[in-house]
Amino acid sequence: MNTSRSRGRTPGTLRVAALAVLLTTGAFTPSASADSARTETPVATSGGVTETVVRVKAPLPPSFGARPAACEWLSYLRYRSSSGPASSADADRVLVAQPGILEGAGAFDSVARNTVTRAAEQGRHIEFWALDRRSNCLEDRTGIASGDQHTAVGYYYRGKQVQGRTFAGFVGNDKLGWMAKLGIEQTVRDEYTLLTAELPDQGVRKDRVLCGGHSLGGVITGYFATADFDGDPATTADAGHNQCAGYFALDTTVSTSLGDLSGSIPDDTNVPDVGLGYGVVQAGLDSGLLPRSLSAPVLLNPETMTLLAIAGVGALQNPGGEADLPSYLPANTNIETTNRFLFSKDTATFLTGSPAVKDFRLTNEAILGSLMDDQSVPLAFLQSSVGFFDGGPIADKNFPVANGSSSQPGLFGTEYKAIPAEPHGPLYTWRNYDRVGDPDDPGYRSSDGTPFTAAGKEVTDIQELARSMAAQPLDFTEQYFPTKLVTDLELATSPQVKRLVVHPDGLSANPTLTVLAGDGLLAGRVPADLHPVVADGYQHLDVLTASPVQNNGRPEPVSTALTGFARTPR
Repeated sequence: MNTSRSRGRTPGTLRVAALAVLLTTGAFTPSASADSARTETPVATSGGVTETVVRVKAPLPPSFGARPAACEWLSYLRYRSSSGPASSADADRVLVAQPGILEGAGAFDSVARNTVTRAAEQGRHIEFWALDRRSNCLEDRTGIASGDQHTAVGYYYRGKQVQGRTFAGFVGNDKLGWMAKLGIEQTVRDEYTLLTAELPDQGVRKDRVLCGGHSLGGVITGYFATADFDGDPATTADAGHNQCAGYFALDTTVSTSLGDLSGSIPDDTNVPDVGLGYGVVQAGLDSGLLPRSLSAPVLLNPETMTLLAIAGVGALQNPGGEADLPSYLPANTNIETTNRFLFSKDTATFLTGSPAVKDFRLTNEAILGSLMDDQSVPLAFLQSSVGFFDGGPIADKNFPVANGSSSQPGLFGTEYKAIPAEPHGPLYTWRNYDRVGDPDDPGYRSSDGTPFTAAGKEVTDIQELARSMAAQPLDFTEQYFPTKLVTDLELATSPQVKRLVVHPDGLSANPTLTVLAGDGLLAGRVPADLHPVVADGYQHLDVLTASPVQNNGRPEPVSTALTGFARTPR
């Protein structure tokens, strides 16, 4: 192994173990204001970073109709320097991050920690707020928080109780009427409400807050920057751009257009035909004739996205142990179709279901790697670079597209895909990102002789990814993404959406940092006029999940860029 790399696994593992115990036992004691309009609950303190989960009461207007009480609150993960000020208003900077499509606050865990740590090393105390969208209120983390994979499966799929609680089931469209109105207007209003509640002094917000996001979060930030929140364009203290000292974009751009996010929304999702026009689409959402949350038949629905977190639980609980998750899961069409899509090496395997994932021997880490690594999962916006398979022969994965095809659509990424080749054979393990290229690396190659990967293309520690997915109180994914948020942005030229851009100059009113993944959604079409920082070898999720020390021994570039941007004189 390259001894210049610093993995720091032991402290992180201990931190996760302690967190799992606290989540399971309910040992947190939240602090709350006298009127219970705000709670702040400790999560963990390690490596000089203190993490809490903050909830602020912010009821929706009555016009939204009936909704769960939990959805009257806004939530975020707050990361701050343990040696810094306790009050956010006294921090040197506060970075506020909007998540991407189908993404929750937990996805920011690594980049938030890395950025806070890097700034503290330079004598600066900054905070990083990873926002949850309001619709994440529908998620039930009880099974995941148990820290045990079998317990989680029993809770979500077999009707088993955890701590006296029974899972109420995945929420159907008939229960999501209130989400028919949860579009871009309410989303940016929620960010404004949260900022003004947490930092009441507008001068502090304008001086110290950096607003940004990942993927779709860049577009949401664009609408926030151009919004007016008091209904009077002539008074600008409330304007979005006057709540921020600058903007940051992570594998996206700060804009009011979806044009830079090609490939972020799969074609087989249930997004309505926006050619029907704003009024017809809205009527369909209101009536329930159209789906109020975004989903797809494979992977992108609440039931199967829950599997990602469960896989993370297994990778934390017993990383090198042989996984029984594929055989322990219940047999149903949704899970079976997803497994076939993700683990079939060719069309024939997908159609016949043989060999199936349960026919292979895989460690728990290898299961998570199979679900999230760019050499395995085909969907580009779900890809990270966490290492590679090990322990047995590897084959090309030619489904759903041919490996090495120059006509691969952006949706599926450009990396060669690989899959274990021997069912009922050896135990396939996972070679972590920082062991790729080591002397004992088999150096697996595709059938055309192309190496599947190299050290420079692996950037995320699989245990850190597992921690983000399974050991956070707020989810890595977003199970109930509001359809209206997508249709609003796709109908940006409609009068109903155009009216929200009150201050178009807000996009250029503050300095902007754009950080792009070298192999991410904008690969090959980098907007040079933005003078972006490009993280070589990174995939779309790597800008959030990458390890603090890279295989070249250098500090992680995304958090380094954010730290430098946060040092910009106010």
